[in-house]
Amino acid sequence: MPQYLFVYHGGHTPTDPAEVEATMAAWGAWFQNIGAALDIPGNPVGQSCTVSADGVADNGGANPASGFTVVKADSMDAATEMAKGCPMVVNGSGSVEVAEVHEIEM
Repeated sequence: MPQYLFVYHGGHTPTDPAEVEATMAAWGAWFQNIGAALDIPGNPVGQSCTVSADGVADNGGANPASGFTVVKADSMDAATEMAKGCPMVVNGSGSVEVAEVHEIEM
């Protein structure tokens, strides 16, 4: 079954203990709903750098990544349907970029 990379953009890191607990519960419930299709839960990420032929920019680009997950799905449609349940999408604080992972034989 193909793998799909979810790249998270936006969102925020909660600081209030109650908000931390609610956020973790929302992500836990979403991951539980994904079930066996959750291949790599992933993590949030920190400040990113963009490396190009022009050098290194410390800004992470126009829409920096804030985290990632890898899921298994039968199709792009199935993967994007899963992504619609992401807590950042549901609460309007961010978005999920979905891309199929292509296997390359080495």
